[in-house]
Amino acid sequence: MMDLLLNALASGVLLGGFYAAVTVGIAISFGMLDIGNLAHPAFIILGSFTAYILNSDFGVDPIVAGIIVIPGFLALGWLIYEVYYWSFERRGEEGLRGLSFFFGLLFITEVALILIFGVDYRFVEAAYIGPSVHLGEVDLPLRMLVPFIVSVVMVLILHVFMSRTFIGRAILAVSQDALALRLMAVNPTRIKRIAFSISIATAALAGSCLIIIQPVEPSIGRDYIGRVFAVCVMGGMGSFTGMFVAAILLGVVENLTATFYGPSWSPAVAFGFLLLTLGFRPTGIMGR
Repeated sequence: MMDLLLNALASGVLLGGFYAAVTVGIAISFGMLDIGNLAHPAFIILGSFTAYILNSDFGVDPIVAGIIVIPGFLALGWLIYEVYYWSFERRGEEGLRGLSFFFGLLFITEVALILIFGVDYRFVEAAYIGPSVHLGEVDLPLRMLVPFIVSVVMVLILHVFMSRTFIGRAILAVSQDALALRLMAVNPTRIKRIAFSISIATAALAGSCLIIIQPVEPSIGRDYIGRVFAVCVMGGMGSFTGMFVAAILLGVVENLTATFYGPSWSPAVAFGFLLLTLGFRPTGIMGR
């Protein structure tokens, strides 16, 4: 029983690290910019399929593939924000109509992937997908450990970027007081465009991590819509540290529930844990 508990905890931590990778983009777009990008999971699946193409056709490692396509995802995020800004935000219609825009973008991306790749599951090949690391009684599958490490590195880089660079501080400032930023001769729209592009770029690496963990098909992104927003809110709007802690907690709760009570109970218990957390801390674990 103790072996089972230790392995469930370890797997839950690794799963939580992956949840942090898929949530960090939402922590920027929703937590800092107040842009409810419902299509973010679809871009994660797009990242998975780009990694699949580079891996199957050219033998590129999935993580390296995710890094290679980051500039393309930055450009995609730039373009999407331009459409969103000129169509909705500039007119003050970013509420329900903005959500409808991203909801439509979710289904357009999903249908496009179905038309190109079909509905079959796709997977990648890498030397670390099969083996495990054994630490006493605990087994750490490399297909979970590698995405966890990538997630930690990505969150740390973004944290340093936000706290140590001028653009990063401007992104934090625009999330708090765009008018004050404008009075300092900084264009808030330009800063939000950069921030949103970064949020979409994180989907490239998150998608690479996802296809390492499990095979993917175009509609699988819907499974993560609730989770990413739950982790973002539970961690505290705009807090990378809180988001990471919340992701680890959610991963551990889900995995413990799935191990001892069955997978069908894990989403209900996880979201019950979210409600319990917000009941005691309405602003989230590290919300401002």
